[in-house]
Amino acid sequence: MQLFIEQLLNGIATGSIYALITLGLALVYGIMRILHVAHAAVYTVGAYMGLLFFNLTGSLLAAILGSMAVCALLGVLIERFVYFPLLKYPPFVPLIASIAILLSVEELSRLLAGPQILTFPAVLPFPELHIAGVTINSTITAVYCITALVLALLWVITTKTELGLAMRAASQDRAIADAMGINSHLIISITFVIGSAIAAIAGILVGIYFNQIYPTMGAIPAYKTLAIIVVGGMGSAPGAVVASMLLGMAETLLIGYANIPLPRDAIAFIAMIGVLMWRSEGIMGSR
Repeated sequence: MQLFIEQLLNGIATGSIYALITLGLALVYGIMRILHVAHAAVYTVGAYMGLLFFNLTGSLLAAILGSMAVCALLGVLIERFVYFPLLKYPPFVPLIASIAILLSVEELSRLLAGPQILTFPAVLPFPELHIAGVTINSTITAVYCITALVLALLWVITTKTELGLAMRAASQDRAIADAMGINSHLIISITFVIGSAIAAIAGILVGIYFNQIYPTMGAIPAYKTLAIIVVGGMGSAPGAVVASMLLGMAETLLIGYANIPLPRDAIAFIAMIGVLMWRSEGIMGSR
């Protein structure tokens, strides 16, 4: 029983990280209907920038804030200079451009930081927790707390503010939103800022959690997050969070507890196929 609880808690931590990585992708798809594969590149840049600022200042807070600022700027630049000019073309065109950005960032990271794995020696200032005889270390506690804080802030922004109302309006119909006086282009840029800043937090947390940062660390999240937003419902942020949590727990319990001989990364796609056969719009998607 203790092993089950331990694996369940690890699964929640894994699902929390998936949620942080996937949220930006879900937000961008919801408002632009673009598969933002380059979001994984922003996540990679976030990890590297976090390590750079941490080495320069020795402050984890400065590393997080600096990385969020750089990634927010990167997200806006991608939106303004890559996606926006390509909106007049079929959806596969911005998708190809997005994949090109991901590959370019991987190679640029390899050139600038080297192909080797870098360690992230920061210690997150959170206490250990003890639940049902299981000790949760400070890193996992930090993952829980930071994820809960990010989700709460995002919920407040999207449901309790005029910005959130404008984001929902632009996601439903940008032309009508413009006619109602909403600057949908500005709203799209703000969406990229929020999603990219969250990706930076995810990159730093993953770097500290696994104590490694490397150029291709965004490769697996690039395709796994696509499966997650399909399972959760394309463009649904709550669906992305639910699907991330379910996938994190499923991976950990099936592989770590039940010892089912499956590749860990295959579970996301098995879940995607199963959900599509049962409910093509995803768990929380709308027809």
